[in-house]
Parts: sequence; structure tokens; C-alpha cells
Amino acid sequence: MSGQPPLQGIRVIEFAGLAPGPFAGLMLADAGASVLRIDRPSSSSGAPAPPADDLLTRHKRSVAVDLKNRRGAALVRALATRADVLIDPFRPGVLEALSLGPAELLRRNPRLVYARLTGFRRDGRFAAMAGHDINYLAVSGVLALLGRRGAPPTPPANLLGDFAAGGAMLVHAVLMALLARERTGRGQVVEANMVDGASYLASFARFARRTPVWDRPRGENLLDSGCPFYDCYETADGRWVAVGALEDRFFARLVAGLGLQGQGWERGRRHDRAQWPELRRLMAEAFRSRTRAEWERVFVGTDACCTPVYDYGELEEDREGKEGDQRPAVTLRDTPLLAVRRDARDASHGQGPGVDGEGYAGRRLEPGCGAEETLKEWLGWSRGDQFEVEAGGLVLKDKAQL
Repeated sequence: MSGQPPLQGIRVIEFAGLAPGPFAGLMLADAGASVLRIDRPSSSSGAPAPPADDLLTRHKRSVAVDLKNRRGAALVRALATRADVLIDPFRPGVLEALSLGPAELLRRNPRLVYARLTGFRRDGRFAAMAGHDINYLAVSGVLALLGRRGAPPTPPANLLGDFAAGGAMLVHAVLMALLARERTGRGQVVEANMVDGASYLASFARFARRTPVWDRPRGENLLDSGCPFYDCYETADGRWVAVGALEDRFFARLVAGLGLQGQGWERGRRHDRAQWPELRRLMAEAFRSRTRAEWERVFVGTDACCTPVYDYGELEEDREGKEGDQRPAVTLRDTPLLAVRRDARDASHGQGPGVDGEGYAGRRLEPGCGAEETLKEWLGWSRGDQFEVEAGGLVLKDKAQL
């Protein structure tokens, strides 16, 4: 029988934001942490505010608080005394101005891990500027690596900056700080920024620039679409396959499947860069001669390193056949994470009933949804005793804690 999720009992305050902050909260919530998002209430009629434009809400709850209201900010300070982690997605100085900065909250709760996430470095030349994923990749040096020969640098949507370099790196920092707290008994401020995160993720690429693997301009190297046996090819039905046959024995299997054996490619001809345009032409013609499904029948189950390129529509439609069922990112066999899909069957699928959407349809979290239950669990509070509602947001009743 599985034990509790690994972060069961960890309490997390997440200030509402977009992309990287909510993704960090999602990773912690999926691991069993109690994550409470701080949302803005309506400031006019007192009616509930519309849901935040955020679909990364699985396993989370929300409390609506007007942080500019002194009693609202006081309520958050009280929550922070019982929290293990706080996620700050704002520009430097925003929470300090509300008396919610790390100095204030760590004084009240020395065990708190105060996790701060920015796009640019806090001490760099771009620190005061607004930016998005593409900008952070640009100044980190990573964006210049991405794209085909003769084409502009190509941003990989916002996957690399926001989610990998931002949210996931912040969780990496939080978990290390929680481990350190086991030794020291004290929390600390942890900081992540997407410039440093992206640069770190690209460590291999930076080192490889001084080797034959990546010493040429963008789109002319082994792993960046410059090499014909590490690229994508269109099939007869307008779909795509991905080829990554780098090793000789894998390439030989690919050549055999394509019907290109006997031309010297598998005996070393492929390593002559001058021959790459001809090899690319032959491979492209071969792949266009059959449908993707036909190529799957040729290559699936072999070591040719040739796979279909599935889109999410296909994966959602045929989750079992195409391995598109959504699971936690990692498997802890004894203490699995929470499930994504409703019919989780074993530790690799997570534990518990999962959530609606099967990992393909996110749901917005209504501001205030689950707030009173969380206040009861964390603090033993109830409405009318320790807190009340004012203009759609919760505020502290006890003025002595202001």
C-alpha cells in the first residue's frame, strides 16, 4: 500500500500570477502540498472576482484578499506564520511595500521558505525592465542557439523560460531549502530567475560550442537540425517523424528501414558533412513515400531511433494506444504523487482519484474557492471569529495583529 504523497503536510502560499509561479505551485500541489493561492477580490461591487487567467490549478485552493487593505494584508501575514513556503512572483519591492517582504515574514516565522521568482536577474542591467520568456532566453544566450540555418532565432513557445528555467527551477530551490531546514531548523529566502535558469539548463550547449558537436552557426550542428540523421521529416500524409539515429548501429537500422542500404552511408559516408545535403534529400524522399502509420509499422520496436511526431489532439483521442495518458512527471514507488487522471491504477500513475480534464483540460480556480476550509485546517479559524468578509475579500478581525 502506498504511503502519503511526499509533500503531505507542507503548506504553500502562492500569490496569483501567470505561468512560472503557478507552475511551481502546481508541482508542489501534485506532490501533496496544501497550496493556497492569494487572489484579488472585486473592488467595486463586492461580488466575487472573475477567475484568474490561470489553468495550472490542480489540487489548489484560493483565498480572495485585498492586499492594500491593512486587515487583508494582516490576514496573509497570519497565514504566513503557519506556512512552510511562500511563492512571490512579483517584481522586486512589491511585497515589501505591503509589509509582506521576507524580512517581515521570516521574523514572524523563521521556518518559512520565501521563494522569489523573477525573469531577469535581480542584480543585473535588465532588473528594472518588463520582459517575457523570449526576452529572458535572449539575454541568457540560449535563444541564439535555437532555430534553423538562415532563419531567425526561434523561441520554443514559453516552455523553456517560464516553465523549465522559471517554475521548475524555483521548485528545485524550494526543495533544497526544505532539506536544509531539516538540518538547521530555519527557513530562508530562495531566488530563481529565468535568465540564470535557462543558462544553467544550456550548460551542455555552452560547453559543446568548443567541440565539433556545436561549434558552427545556428542550424548547422549535430543537434540543432543541421544534421540529416537528427531531424524531422514529412510523410506522405502530411504528418511527421522524428529521427535521432546518432550512433552507428542505430543509423544502420534506420538506413535498412528506409531502403537506403548498400550505398555506403552506414560504413562512414554519413560522417562527411559535405555529403549531408545528399543524405537529407534521400531521407526526405524516402519518408515522403509512405504515411506516418506505415513508417510506424517499420520502425516501432526497433533501435532505429525513428518515432512518430504526435500532437496533443492525437494523444488525447488515443491515450492508451499512443501512451498519451497523463501521469505525474516522476514516480515515487512508496510515496507516489497525486494522480492527474481519474482512473490512476498504480504508483506510476499517481495516487488518489485525480481531477477532471485528464491532463488535457485545465480549469480556472474561482477566487475564494476552498478558502474557509484552508483557514480552518491551517489556523483553526472560522468566519465571524477570527476573520470576516469585506468588499469580497477576507480580512482579519483582530486589529491587535495589524
